[in-house]
Amino acid sequence: MTGLVYSIGTPGKKWEAEEKAAWLANQTIERSYLEEVVTKLEPLKKSLELVQYGALSYDVEKYPLFAVKSLEWDLTKPTILVTGGVHGYETSGVHGAIKFLETEVQNYSDTFNIVVAPCVSPWGYEIINRWNPNTVDPNRSFYKDSPSEESAALMQFVASLDVSIMAHIDLHETTDSDESEFRPALAARNGIEYDADIIPDGFYLVGDAENPMDAFQKAIIESVRKVTHIAPADADGNIIGEPITQEGVINYATKALGLCSGFTDCTYATTTEVYPDSPLVNDEECNNAQVAAITGALNYIKSVM
Repeated sequence: MTGLVYSIGTPGKKWEAEEKAAWLANQTIERSYLEEVVTKLEPLKKSLELVQYGALSYDVEKYPLFAVKSLEWDLTKPTILVTGGVHGYETSGVHGAIKFLETEVQNYSDTFNIVVAPCVSPWGYEIINRWNPNTVDPNRSFYKDSPSEESAALMQFVASLDVSIMAHIDLHETTDSDESEFRPALAARNGIEYDADIIPDGFYLVGDAENPMDAFQKAIIESVRKVTHIAPADADGNIIGEPITQEGVINYATKALGLCSGFTDCTYATTTEVYPDSPLVNDEECNNAQVAAITGALNYIKSVM
């Protein structure tokens, strides 16, 4: 479907300050980051290190930025980075990361240093949106002089750890609202025509086209398969317009696109994509799929170390 006219802006014309302000005025708070996310991090301090690495300038009291580190930090061990909520509306990315910390992290802390940033974009979490208030997508902004303070804060924090990252697992979702709201808004913002795509029903991964690590991606798919179904390719052999490289896996040029999974120069990188709107799953299964993706990744790395 093409030709859909978004409610803000003039077709064929990029948004200026007036249109961006109109978009922001339409956003409303739908849920509480402090109540739903931060309260779940506080109990983790009994066995993990909770680090505040910044706060969003939109409201520094409402939007502190947190990461959680394993206590057994040892520079001789490889370091694993897990990120969630880069797109704040992708709920299982946030709560899957927290569930991993609650249930699984201690099973891996003898082998790895583990650092988890469970909600990179807390304003987006509350508004249930992929953009920040400036109509900037944090997951296209992981590069020097980033226009997204969410992305810049995470990159600065990871740099401050002063370690090489062996693996980065970035937890995302693909939702029906990608086609009903977010991609039409993106097309309107950029002054281009919206061209609809098909939302895949199931879990898939996005690897790095420059460093795909096929066996690593396959191990994650096999782990997640035990929890939820894997997205099939469409009739053209694609998922979200990209050719699959194996079942449930596509590749992007992650660094060139400014994606979160591409900023660390790690050996193993993947972006998970859960489909929470499938009639075949519930919220808990979506969270469990994210946990299975992380553990599948870590089990694979342990097997080849």
